[in-house]
Amino acid sequence: MIHRFAMLVLLAWTLVALGGHWLPLQPDQVALPDILETPDREHWLGADDLGRPVLDRLLVGAAVSFRVSMLVVGLSMLFGVLIGSAAAWYGGGAERVLVMVMDVFMAFPGILLAIALAGLLGPGIDNLVFALTLVGWVGYARLARAQVMSVKQREHVQAAQALGTRSPRIIQRHLLPLISAPLVVEATFGIAAVVIAESGLSFLGLGVQPPDASWGSMIRDGVRYMLVAPHLVLAPGVALMLVVLSVNLLGDQLRDWLDVRSGQRGQENR
Repeated sequence: MIHRFAMLVLLAWTLVALGGHWLPLQPDQVALPDILETPDREHWLGADDLGRPVLDRLLVGAAVSFRVSMLVVGLSMLFGVLIGSAAAWYGGGAERVLVMVMDVFMAFPGILLAIALAGLLGPGIDNLVFALTLVGWVGYARLARAQVMSVKQREHVQAAQALGTRSPRIIQRHLLPLISAPLVVEATFGIAAVVIAESGLSFLGLGVQPPDASWGSMIRDGVRYMLVAPHLVLAPGVALMLVVLSVNLLGDQLRDWLDVRSGQRGQENR
């Protein structure tokens, strides 16, 4: 039941993100008579401090969080897997340098490093994506390196080497399919982390800039009116919580489904 609810939340998030531009949304329309209006039939989630409809801005913020999370996770996974797999396969000095670089990145808390990079690059969604990608690739590179090192000595990989198959093709055809399961699970949890990071940076003014809507900026603007208009914080806060919780639940279920050993233990118990 819980997992079905999580799937519905993620499906709604995806549909709003991909098809929201077809909806008649007016997130930037200022209406002074509707300032801090509570939820009613005309404004289902009320209006903000400029009279803008909270529901419209919430849906636009959903599209922003979806786009940023997909871009950051996709780019981080791409660069991290390529770098980590190549380093583990070829070894040598390149691998030692990579391990040192990863240790340096891992020594700093990821969100603090992202804040520093976003502050240096300046506010904006493009710089936000770049900063989060520069921080996020390390986890995928570390995981890919560990996985490749554990499977590169298998018989079919050595047979491909003996037949003269080139290393890039071996990595593509024989290694990546074997290490894809943990990487997919890592990417699932990475989506939740990026959604939180994007909201946090936007809350600090380092992400999406006004008048564009973001869940983090909506929470920041609503904090000043928490006592008189709590819906300004509750609406984006609940949406953020539901999306992150649903992604984590999906990640847990996906990890259990892809874990062969877990499935074998379940069959033995039955």
